[in-house]
Amino acid sequence: MYRPRHGKRQFGALISAGVFFCVPLLLLILGVRPEAFENRPLSQFPSLGQGWRFFTSLSPWAIDYLPFRENAIQAEDGISRSVFGEAPPNDQADESVPVQGPIPEPSHPDPERDKMRSAGYPEVLEGKKGWLYLGYDTLGACLPERPLNDVINALGKLRDAVQASGRQFVLVVAPDKTTAVPQYLPDNYVGKNCSAAVRSEFWRRVVAEDGAVDLRPALNSAAKRQGSPIYSSVDTHWTHSGGLVFTREVAERIEPGVTSRWVTTPDRVLQEPGDLPPLLHHKQDYPLQTYRLATDGTTVRSRTIDKEFRAPLRLTQAPGSGVVATKVGLIADSFTLYATPYLAGGFQDITIVHSDTVGTDPHLVGRTMADQNVVVLELVERSLVAGINPLVDPGNVDVIGQELAKRPIR
Repeated sequence: MYRPRHGKRQFGALISAGVFFCVPLLLLILGVRPEAFENRPLSQFPSLGQGWRFFTSLSPWAIDYLPFRENAIQAEDGISRSVFGEAPPNDQADESVPVQGPIPEPSHPDPERDKMRSAGYPEVLEGKKGWLYLGYDTLGACLPERPLNDVINALGKLRDAVQASGRQFVLVVAPDKTTAVPQYLPDNYVGKNCSAAVRSEFWRRVVAEDGAVDLRPALNSAAKRQGSPIYSSVDTHWTHSGGLVFTREVAERIEPGVTSRWVTTPDRVLQEPGDLPPLLHHKQDYPLQTYRLATDGTTVRSRTIDKEFRAPLRLTQAPGSGVVATKVGLIADSFTLYATPYLAGGFQDITIVHSDTVGTDPHLVGRTMADQNVVVLELVERSLVAGINPLVDPGNVDVIGQELAKRPIR
């Protein structure tokens, strides 16, 4: 209600509110479109059909569309670092950004885990020489959704189902950047001890018990040859060099000796946006070297693949020297995006589908794999260590196994 004694204050508040909500709307009408600079899409204008939620949803939209918001956040970051010597508190867990599932209570008391819970966890670990690491690498290891025993057992069960159907099974784990390039991690960070212990046990068991391909030695060798890490300082993924290592290792597992004549030469250098800076509310590109792959030593067969593989993506080509001939099904994640040009060149018939699709339609994935002679899994370390990958869900494993059993290879 209007109160005369507070009239001046109310009038000022109304003007501020009008500016806050109307300026973004006016700019939108005039065709001004702010760019998304964080690791999420911009908030959508709420619908009147939402009822009272229209008003609560209006504020996030107006904030995202405020003029010069990116500049203001960058100024805050600069002031915080130069004056106070620390990053602003914008890298803590944000309820607007889901953390790939709920975080369960630890089964045993652990002071370090309690510290992570009470103090929050950093979305990004800011390391040495400008290197950034995904905080979930640590959080997922220290506070997994499933025990490691369940993860190892689920992968073993899936391997047994694939092999029982007469197909070859290949499991490849893409190391987290935290594992592959630890030299730039900060000296101390929340979860350092517990995550290191869990990662060590995971790699020992997934190789020994599930027969996973350990890519770490090959990635280290490739890094030494090129004189720099296989991962970018501002992105969570390996580069195309890592995609080549992965492609070669899988090809050798399926058809030993097939890569003996492979020759790779540098191609274009792309400027790609890193996926970690947006979590700190800014953008930063990095150079991404691509390659040409000649499987017979002379004829280039690699090619650019612009499609993703949420739905099954089939890549085929004519047979040739140095090309894996058998039909291959690959259940993969975003790391394989950096390998698709070389998979397209090194395999005669390969079908790729995202592991997230297992969670939404395991029957489709099972039927897709039933069309193949070899089933390959490429899964990033953190999704397994944290127990969040759909392929460690016993129900999904059962469905895929049933679809494979319907069409065995004799």
